[in-house]
Amino acid sequence: MKKIMALLFVIGLTGCSSTMVAPGPKQSWPDTPPDLKIACDDLALVDENTAQLSEVLKVVTANYSQYYACKDKVDNWLEWYATQQKIYNSVK
Repeated sequence: MKKIMALLFVIGLTGCSSTMVAPGPKQSWPDTPPDLKIACDDLALVDENTAQLSEVLKVVTANYSQYYACKDKVDNWLEWYATQQKIYNSVK
């Protein structure tokens, strides 16, 4: 009789655990927010009438700084996004 009661108890517990936990809606990884899809600004152009090399070098230096700042920001964000997506997909 004890074995039957123990068996019914175990069956009752497994039945409760399988019916009480309802699966929720499947979560999906979010798309990239639109404001993060904005392209970098165009680089500055050197004035055609500029005869001074120092003015040309100022524009070139500013362009290099702007390019590398934008490249770093985009590259780091893309790396973070890909890493988070791999983690999210592995936890399923």
